[in-house]
Amino acid sequence: MIGTGRPGPHNAITDVAGVMVGHTTLISGAGGLRVGHGPVRTGVTVIRPRAEQLWEHPVFAGYHRLNGAGEMTGTHWIAEMGRLTTPIGLTNTHSVGVVRDALVAVEVRDRDLTQPFFSLPVVAETWDGVLNDVNGFHVRPEHVLQAFDNAAGGAVAEGNVGGGTGMICHDFKGGIGTASRIVHEERGGYTVGVLVQANHGRRERLVVNGVPVGQIINGEQVPVPQPPELQGAPRQGEGSIIVVVATDAPLLPHQLTRLAQRAGLGVARLGGVGEHLSGDLFLAFSTGNALQPSDFGAGIPLYQPVTMLADAHITPLFDAVVEATEEAIVNALIAAGTMAGRDGITAHALDGRRLRALLT
Repeated sequence: MIGTGRPGPHNAITDVAGVMVGHTTLISGAGGLRVGHGPVRTGVTVIRPRAEQLWEHPVFAGYHRLNGAGEMTGTHWIAEMGRLTTPIGLTNTHSVGVVRDALVAVEVRDRDLTQPFFSLPVVAETWDGVLNDVNGFHVRPEHVLQAFDNAAGGAVAEGNVGGGTGMICHDFKGGIGTASRIVHEERGGYTVGVLVQANHGRRERLVVNGVPVGQIINGEQVPVPQPPELQGAPRQGEGSIIVVVATDAPLLPHQLTRLAQRAGLGVARLGGVGEHLSGDLFLAFSTGNALQPSDFGAGIPLYQPVTMLADAHITPLFDAVVEATEEAIVNALIAAGTMAGRDGITAHALDGRRLRALLT
């Protein structure tokens, strides 16, 4: 375990009550790349912040950009209003549009269409083109709906699943990872959960609990995946990471922006630096206030009562975000199995037993 904090019962973002996660994983084909045919190593992950429909019970939210070579849709609306009103989709770079449209279709399917509404879904991406036919557009609307409808609480599948299926982290196989921390009772007993889509970092910079793992298990011992068209070219630090932070602490949007910023410290503790071509985008939301829709329509109350955690007590939540982010990335590395993708390119797993031996 990373750090000194106490994880929740599932050590997952779903330890925050009401949060649900669903995956659709797409794996097919082998051999040489044929655009539109495969091999396919991709998918979609959907995070639902509440068991209820979010457009009926929105949550306060904030976000942070460490490095912007990536996309997270809907953040202008979050910056303007401080609220998250849709589920969160995670997928590959070239499937952001279809996931966004499918999440709008969920609202069209499930909302009262006699009332006016608009939807600005949050969809974030990392690029899986080293292993996947990323230009083949294999993620379809039905895959998004499946992930949304199958989202559940409890244990969360990690590694080569959902949006993380084809991802690479610190030149090992990466993907989806999650972790949680529970703040001490005297500080409120709140839960912080983190889910990452880890597709970032360089091997030589990977450090776990102070041990230079990436220098010990270097590219000579475990090969670094490299597309044939880039063989011999200098590496520019490509890759990205999406971090989603959930908490039940009653935080306001500006406080959640501060929580989202701290995810970058967890990324950094493992050796991530937010490189030139990296999209490092972080979102935080809180279920700690019972909000009602407040944009338009009949019956909107004049006031909404909210509770705010005093800033003097927010530092333990910062600690929890840093530790849970760091551990979620390690969990993604450990859970992900070795995967061969297009053109026979192989991303090798970080062996969990070998890692434990290095850390003891």
